[in-house]
Formats: sequence, structure tokens, C-alpha cells
Amino acid sequence: MAGTFASFNTGLSALRYQRIAMDVAANNIANVTTDGYVRRRADAVSTGAAVQAALWSRSDDTAGGVALGSLDRMVDPFLDLRARREHGKQAFLDTRVAVLDRVESGIGEPGDSGVAAALDDFAAAWADLGNHPEREASRSAVLSAGATLADAVRVQAANVTTEIEDQVHHATDLGAEIDATAASLAEVNRSLAAAQLDGTDSNDLLDRRDELADRLSTLTGGEAKVRPDGGMDVTVNGTALVTGSTSSTVTVSGGSGGAPLVLGIDDGTTTTTVPTSAWGGRLGAVAELVTTTLPQHLAGLDGVAVTLATAVNTAHRTGYGLDGVSGRDYFAYDPDGAAGSLRVAITSPDQLGVAKVAGTFDGSNATAVGAQVEGAASSYQRLVNGFGSSVQSATRLASTQRLVTAQVEGSREQLTGVNLDEETLNLVAAQRAYEAAARVISTVDAVIDTLINRTGVTR
Repeated sequence: MAGTFASFNTGLSALRYQRIAMDVAANNIANVTTDGYVRRRADAVSTGAAVQAALWSRSDDTAGGVALGSLDRMVDPFLDLRARREHGKQAFLDTRVAVLDRVESGIGEPGDSGVAAALDDFAAAWADLGNHPEREASRSAVLSAGATLADAVRVQAANVTTEIEDQVHHATDLGAEIDATAASLAEVNRSLAAAQLDGTDSNDLLDRRDELADRLSTLTGGEAKVRPDGGMDVTVNGTALVTGSTSSTVTVSGGSGGAPLVLGIDDGTTTTTVPTSAWGGRLGAVAELVTTTLPQHLAGLDGVAVTLATAVNTAHRTGYGLDGVSGRDYFAYDPDGAAGSLRVAITSPDQLGVAKVAGTFDGSNATAVGAQVEGAASSYQRLVNGFGSSVQSATRLASTQRLVTAQVEGSREQLTGVNLDEETLNLVAAQRAYEAAARVISTVDAVIDTLINRTGVTR
């Protein structure tokens, strides 16, 4: 519309748009501490002449004003994808490091109460008995040192076994959390599809969608993909966890008593087994610990126990006790869990195979038994060093990944986060523009007042 009165519409459109701009800035400031909120921007478009050419008419519009083009969320899909991936890796490494640190603390090496110290004390007790086979105190000390060593090995095995059991329960808890998050995302997807059909503002739903997808990536390491209707699908190793308004559940079985941990995705009709190595995030770390790292350490500890018991028993059988009997085993254990069942089989100091010759106070066999401890000590040292190296490697990887994650998250935050200085400036700019538009209307009103009430008036 052209003419003097058209300026009223131009000014009015400016008032309307600047009010929206102030509302958007105020909403951004209000949500500066809201988790998952992505700042908005009100994009303006000029409403000038008709964009479609007409054959028999020509537009004489010179100033059509302004209108709200779109209310955009300040997101970058590439950064969102990268951030989800890096957070999944970070969660995997952080979870792994936390568990390995806890297990390493339980090992307690080097220390006065660890297995290594108990091995040294056990060997020293046998050496002392070899030098003083006639002393009752030396025989009792060998039994006491053996019991202490067996206790130390059993405690360490129990710590690892307990950690495995705890992690299996943790996997179940994570599965429940994943189920709830996936169901929430499916519900948001349903609402987004409806909002798209209705043409209503869906930015708050999109914030919620991204927040839930981020959480699922942290928990599972799954891949999220935006749907044409605005929703988001999530898959793990190609198996759908969330598809539109439908969500599946995670199944967790096994893991206890040496059984392998089995993870799957159940869509209500079929359960698809997903390899534990294909999972990422926190659940992937738990699966890796339960199926690989912790059982390997426990198996290594079993190997140390078997090496120790076999070497000591072999040497001990050749010695004679004070009762003149030989061929006794010093240690006993269950082959299905040597470290967790290791114990001293000798019940009396008189049964210790100390002498090579029956009926004498010969201590040469005791010295030979003590020398057999060295092999087990070396095996245990290699086991502890290997575990320590694994912990250090995991810690370094987590630290390196933390730098990458922080860099990506920083870039994402710069785009999506609310900057109070910027929003305050936007608010002031919109306020001044609103005042200017109001002045335009006042000016046009004055002009029309002159034309209507004063033109041609004579005094």
C-alpha cells in the first residue's frame, strides 16, 4: 500500500517486530542457566513489493515495513554430531578410568599390606626356618606367613570379583536409564511431528530432543540422526534404539559367576544381540570392564596363585615333618578359582616338610621351599605392572580425549550458549528501534494533522 497512511503500517510493523526481538532477547537472558537451552534469534525480513510479477498491474509500494522471518535456534548440526560423538568417547574413558583406579587402590601395591609384601614375608619365614629348624616359633611363623599370604591373595581376588558384580548391577541400572531416556525421546519425536503439522513453534521441543540425544550418546555411544519430521533416531551398531515415536529397550544378562555379559536391544517382538565391543559411552565401558579387563586380571591372579601353590607344594612334598611324614601339600585351592580359594592346608607346625631326612632337624628342604616363592613373586610383579600400565594408559587417553571434548564443546557453547553482553546489546538495539518506529508514527500523524486541519485555513 502506497500513500501517506502507508507509513502507519510501516511503523506498526516495526513496532511489532522490535517487540518480538525484545521478547527473544529477554527469553535468552531468562534461560541463561537452563540446561540444554539453545539461544534463539529473531530474523527479520523486509515486506516490500510483491515478489510475483504481474502482467496488467504494477506495484507502487515503496516501503512495506518489516516482519518476523523466522525464530531460529542457533545450532550447527555438524557441531552437534561431533559433540555427541566426543561425549560418548569421554564417558567411555572416564568410566573405565574410575573403575580401574578403584581396583588399583584395592591392589595396594607397592605397600606393606599387599601380596608382594606377603610373598616376601613368606619366603623370609621359610628361610628363617631353614636356618633354625629346631625352633617352634619359626615353624609357627611359617604357618602364620602362609595364612597371611593366602588371605592377601583371597582379598584381592574378592575385590576384583566384587567389582565385577557391582559393574553388572551398574549395567542393569544403566539399561533402565537408557530405556527411560529412549522412551522420552520417542515421546518428544511424536510431539515434534505433531508440531510440524500444526505449524506451531517447536524450538523448546528441539532443545529437549537434543538434550535427550546427547544423554543417549553419553550412555550408549549410539549414533543419532535427524528425521525429516524434526525428530531424531538413535541406533547402536546399526540396531535401532529409537525410531520416530517408537523406542526399544536394552536387555542385560549374564556377567555374574564368570558368565559373559550379553547386551541386546528388544523392540518388543525381537531381541537383537549387540556385541559388547560395539557399545560406547558408559555402558560400553562397563561391558568392556566386565567382559575383558577385570576377568583378565582375575585370571592373572589365579595364575599367580596356581604358580605359588604348585611350586611350594612340589618342594614341600619332598620334606619330612616332625611326625616323620612327607608328601603333604602346603597350599590347597579350588582350580575353578585358585586366587579366591587359596588357603594353607597344613594344620600343625609339626606337619611342615622341613627336613630332607626324616627324624632330623635338617632345614634344607625349608630353604628349598622358600626359594620357590621367587617364581610366583615375579609373576605377580608382572601382573601388577601390567595392570598399572593399563590404568596409566587409560588415564592418558581420558586426558587427551578431555582436551578434544572441551574444544568441541567450547565451539558448540559459543554458538548455542547465551552471552549476556550480546543479549543486552540486542535488547537495547531493539528498544531504540522500537522508540524510533514510535517516532515515525508520531511524525506521520503530525504531517496528516497538518494536511487535514491546517491546509487552506486562513486567519
